Amino acid sequence: MLLNPNSLSTNILVTLLTLVMVFALPWLDRTVCNKLGLSLNDRLSTNPKADRLLHLRKWLLVIMFGVYLLLVLYVTFLSRSAAEDYKVNAELFEGLKRSINIDFGILGFIASIFMDGPEQALAHVRIQHFENLAQVYMNICMFIPMGYLLPYIFDWFRRRVKPRTIITCFLASLAIENVQLLTRMGFYDVDDLFANTLGGIIGVYLYMAVAYILAHPDWRDRFRFYRLWRKDAVKSAMFPFFRKLHLVRSTIYGTDSAAALDFYVTKLGMYPLNTLYDEKTNTTRHLLEYGNSQLELICTPGLKIKPQTITIACNNSEYLKKRLLNKGIEVSEYSEDSYTGLRTYSIKGPDNVTITIIEE
Repeated sequence: MLLNPNSLSTNILVTLLTLVMVFALPWLDRTVCNKLGLSLNDRLSTNPKADRLLHLRKWLLVIMFGVYLLLVLYVTFLSRSAAEDYKVNAELFEGLKRSINIDFGILGFIASIFMDGPEQALAHVRIQHFENLAQVYMNICMFIPMGYLLPYIFDWFRRRVKPRTIITCFLASLAIENVQLLTRMGFYDVDDLFANTLGGIIGVYLYMAVAYILAHPDWRDRFRFYRLWRKDAVKSAMFPFFRKLHLVRSTIYGTDSAAALDFYVTKLGMYPLNTLYDEKTNTTRHLLEYGNSQLELICTPGLKIKPQTITIACNNSEYLKKRLLNKGIEVSEYSEDSYTGLRTYSIKGPDNVTITIIEE
């Protein structure tokens, strides 16, 4: 076995690799991208080959993540031999109980911290089995890179970083424990499940505390403004529903119902939910649906139309741009959104409508 998870040298090596990943990776990534003129937070890049280089960067990170998964596979399966029987440990913290002996128990230890001070409290703690303690530490460290790299690499995890990443770490650990039980390459251990998930949680918060801050140098100003806004916003009527409400429907006007449906339904793929016709005004109303949002299209022949704008957020605008071009829809060059600094482009629809696509 090349890596003994219970040895001090292996634990030191894993700790050093974790620290390098947490601090050196985002610093190196940001430094290289800045020199190449690439943006890491969906802003407009100055390099004309930005999309290709960012695609290459992501694949290099994916390969690195794949190497990490191979190491996890080696430690959890390939470095082991099959046991003679199936083993299950369903008692939580059993490994820690065997590793550490506390004279007065955990509650007495906590009380001693406040009454006698940390130094006196630690005098009643003795490590009995270093190997068991090293195993718990290894199980925590083994999943820190997963909690850190998943939101670092993949947009889907970054959009809801805590719930999606932590649940994925838990499910990955659960899968490992079950496969170990079925193959007898180890045993099902509730302690391992808890330690792995804890490692994933630590990785998530390290990502938020290090990688996100490096990619968003203006985070202090944003956070300060958010706190000032929240102080007054809690008194507003809609604050309790802040995360429960979203914009459902937008309305645009047109003159030619057939041309509008051809553009929005045939070319863009919106779903025609309902149609109403008013004989008195000769007005046709179409309700179109796309995802969780709706677009109300009111068409009246001869109506004078002023410029209209719809803004849509997309987390893979380059791929959408290629699909729009394949449908024969003219797409503008990338520009920078004046409010957020995010990169955008636009397409022209019928009846003086501009649809702006902004990187989410």
